[in-house]
Amino acid sequence: MSVSPLEIVLIAPLAPIAGVVLFWFIQLLFIESQKFLLSKIRSKHEPLCRFTNFLGILFQTMCHALGFTITRSGISSFYISVHYGKVAPKKKKQGVFEWMANGFLFVGPFFIPSSLLLICLYFLINDSFNTSISTNLAISHYSFAGQLISFGNNLYTFSEGFFGFLSSIDFLHPGHLGFFLLLLFLGLGIRPSYIGEKTKEKVDMIYDLKNIKNNLLHKPVYILILFLFSYLFFYISILFEQTWYVLLFSVLGWLSIIAIAAMLVTHLFLLLIKNSDEIKGQWKLVPYIVIIASYVLARTIFFYFPIEHLKSASIVIMILSTFATLFFLLKFKSNKFKTKPTMKPLKKVKSGVTDGPRRVIKQ
Repeated sequence: MSVSPLEIVLIAPLAPIAGVVLFWFIQLLFIESQKFLLSKIRSKHEPLCRFTNFLGILFQTMCHALGFTITRSGISSFYISVHYGKVAPKKKKQGVFEWMANGFLFVGPFFIPSSLLLICLYFLINDSFNTSISTNLAISHYSFAGQLISFGNNLYTFSEGFFGFLSSIDFLHPGHLGFFLLLLFLGLGIRPSYIGEKTKEKVDMIYDLKNIKNNLLHKPVYILILFLFSYLFFYISILFEQTWYVLLFSVLGWLSIIAIAAMLVTHLFLLLIKNSDEIKGQWKLVPYIVIIASYVLARTIFFYFPIEHLKSASIVIMILSTFATLFFLLKFKSNKFKTKPTMKPLKKVKSGVTDGPRRVIKQ
């Protein structure tokens, strides 16, 4: 298939960028959904919500500190609390260095914390990091469609290994269990839900987009330079017949997929909490006990009666047992079904007016 030189020179480099922006926008939508669930349980689980806010501020402040470190501004002070975080540089730099540090603050939390899990995954599922697109690097691969397909293939290869690992994770393995807890922490604290101890200003998708927009429009020439560098990197990849360019943006896509998976796990966790709160008394603790007991029991049975895919089967049994227990308790031990107090009908007087409290006036 013939590809025009104009498409290769101007349009093709935009394909991986568009893919990363798409996955990042999906990530923003999941964050908003998670914040909605947190608002539903905040009245009964204020400590948990404060902890999630602390994690979000921690990730945000660490990304800002990393920005100061990379720009060689140094760090003079580092302060973090449940409601607020601040990093002060040793040398306050202007221009591109300030712009880069703010970029780490506003954009970094969406990608940098996930990189820790990506490093862990490299040692857990190394075979899923095969990013070779094709042995035949024809010129069509450098078209817009070719770059988009290459980007999609890399994401598919990674997602297949990543979600396959999650579906067969071994909770009795310390490394697997530690990774799952990190995944849960990342999902809970990917963004703070509010800032400020008194005002509790909401941090939503509009707040994030507004900060990013202001930072970009503050120095639009830097955006132009960044695009020029990306285009130059794309041309160098063509020159050496390598896939470096699409690989760079594929890694950013992997980070978004990890963050989305973390929030999927967190959604299930928050939904479990929300529905368990509707169960009366100590019965609300039963679903949490069933999670552990059903998994351990399934692994014990499969130890003596081994089957194929026993780890995945144990996870399925754990999930089904938990949901069945939750459904049963919501049906028979829920606070929803309360007897409504019977109201006595108001008596009527002869005049047809309801008989309410009256004063008797003596004549």
